[in-house]
Order: sequence, then C-alpha cells, then structure tokens
Amino acid sequence: MNFINKLSGKNVLITAGAQGIGESITRHFIDGGANVAIHYFSSGDTADQLVGYATGKGQKAVAISGDLTKEVDANILVEKTIAALGGLDILINNAGSLVARRSLTEIKAEFWNKVMDINLTSMMFVTRAATPFLAKNDHSSIVNLASLAGRKGGHSGSLAYATSKGAILTFTRALSAELGGQGTRVNAVALGLILGTSFHNTHTPPKNPQRPPRRVFPSSGPATRRT
Repeated sequence: MNFINKLSGKNVLITAGAQGIGESITRHFIDGGANVAIHYFSSGDTADQLVGYATGKGQKAVAISGDLTKEVDANILVEKTIAALGGLDILINNAGSLVARRSLTEIKAEFWNKVMDINLTSMMFVTRAATPFLAKNDHSSIVNLASLAGRKGGHSGSLAYATSKGAILTFTRALSAELGGQGTRVNAVALGLILGTSFHNTHTPPKNPQRPPRRVFPSSGPATRRT
C-alpha cells in the first residue's frame, strides 16, 4: 500500500498547522488524501488557504484558532475537529516555540512556565481531549514534534526549551505504553535545525557550526510552531 492509499480518507488534526513545519505537514496530509483540521494561533490567512486547497480536492477541512496553553481552547479544538470531520485517526502535536534564549541566571519563573506551557502542557491538553476519539478507530496514531535539543541539550540559552523537548520524549514513551492497549501508536520526531523559518531566523546563532546547508521542509511561509 502506497503513501496516498494509507492516508486517503483519514481524519487528521495538526496543531500549529498553518505555518512553516506545520504548514508543510498539513499539505502532505492533504496531498495524501486526508481530511484535515488545521489549528492556528495567528496564521489565519494561511489556514484558510489550506482549507481551500483541501476542499478543492474534495476533502473535508476546517481551520480552528486557539491558545492551546488554555485547557478550554484545547478542548474546543478537539470538539470542533470531531464536528467537522466526524472522527479522528491521527493527531500531530506540532505546536511549540523556543520563545527566547535565556541562560539559567536570566530565567524567571514566568518565562520558564511560559515555555513549558507552550511546548508541553498544551500537548497534554490536546492529547487528553483527543484520546477518547482516537480510541474509536483502529490503528490510530499520535506524532509529537520534539527536537534534537531534547536529546543533546541544545545551544546556549536554550535550557528551558531543551528541557521541555526532552520532557516530550519521555511523555511520548510513557504515553505509548499507556495507549498501546487501545490500539493507538505514539511516536516522536526529533527535528534538527530547519532553514528558511522564522524560528531559525530569530533563534539560531549566525555562526552556529551545526546550521544545515539547505532547508529541509518546503514552506510558503516562516515557522514558529505556536502560530
């Protein structure tokens, strides 16, 4: 079975699915024949364009805004997804941000909590709300976007971000064991640096020796994944 046949007719929710990495993920699912719910924080125009792209192919699509650090918004996101698509097969937890570079001595509690809420707590909120619907479908799947920073510690000033991404890897392992019995696979993808995104342009040191020579994910716009 090829890629397109595997995704055709599947219902997919992508958080921060309208910019950068998220936009590319969304387009790949649409091209694979999936129905998509596209969460966005501020990229409403791109989200609407993606909805048009999907419906033009005869697939279901909906754009849903929300601040996923708020439990109520995460719950509403899933409710609107189910109402629009009729079910849920795949959840892509893509939302996240470095926010800013801060060394240990510069980190205040408010900053630390903001990074954890955007990268980790929001993921828990959405996953918890989506899990009962994923359980209704055979071979459902969750994919969490982590980072190499979660494995290697990241570069200078990324202590909070790297810690949150490392926690996502542990969250993924624990959730895989917890949800395996209901038939839901849980995996994480630990990405490296992605050129051509606002995340890279804003946060990557200009002389970083690990900067890749090319952009990995095609995108029509920049990416900070919360948007």
